[in-house]
Amino acid sequence: MYKQAIAAGGLAVVTGGASGVGFAAAERFAQAGLGVVLADLPGEALDQAAEKLRGQVKQGAPVLAVPVDVSKAEDLTALADAAFGAGEVAVLMNNAGIARPSGSWDGADAWRAMIEVNLFGVLNGVQAFLPRMIAAALPAVVVNTGSKQGITTPPGNPGYNVSKAGVKVLTEMLAHDLRQAEAPISAHLFVPGFTYTGMIARHIPEKPAAAWTPEQTVDHLLTRMEADDFYILCPDNDVTPERDRRRVTWALGDILENRPALSRWHPDYADAFENFEQS
Repeated sequence: MYKQAIAAGGLAVVTGGASGVGFAAAERFAQAGLGVVLADLPGEALDQAAEKLRGQVKQGAPVLAVPVDVSKAEDLTALADAAFGAGEVAVLMNNAGIARPSGSWDGADAWRAMIEVNLFGVLNGVQAFLPRMIAAALPAVVVNTGSKQGITTPPGNPGYNVSKAGVKVLTEMLAHDLRQAEAPISAHLFVPGFTYTGMIARHIPEKPAAAWTPEQTVDHLLTRMEADDFYILCPDNDVTPERDRRRVTWALGDILENRPALSRWHPDYADAFENFEQS
């Protein structure tokens, strides 16, 4: 559906669009001929991103910068009002996200913050935009940004994992419901690999060799959307698509074989997983 949506023209709406993967995606949508609505927290970063995009869109295509807190449903309603006031929405990319340290029995405030932004931020976007997108009956795509941590759920940050696992399930149900509604709209679960963004740069000043740039990650997203993929797991310079497949397969095997939870990180299964991943 992505090719049809781009051909039909209109707007791309990107939350978390002021930097990183969100801004890289906004640039690609602008270069493809769409107007762009950038949504992010208010501030200089959002204003500068919008100004940069104004030099990249085709003549006459709008670029809007809309301050938004995605955890607030009313902000997403206002964003939808602004977007549809400027044109039809061809791409909705629910991309805004945060990470905070959390533990299984501590960090309750971090849990709530991540679920409000990472999961309810996506839900708020879907519920604010989809009724009007369906009513328009025009080709369009919805991209929800998940995480491999929401699929294989590695130990270390359970609150983040839960928030992104919720995005996975929400997007799967959205794709199903759009099919049932026979709407000309496709949904896609976008799962970046190791990507060097500003969030990482605050802790690691130079890009690690293993990381992709935001532009590489977005280019992979667009290539796979053109192929109508739903699950778009991005590789990087360390993790290949085959390694991703094996890790996902092992995680599912915990259920099918009734292994201990997260057996990939269980000392009794370390050798078995290493042999499986490398076989």
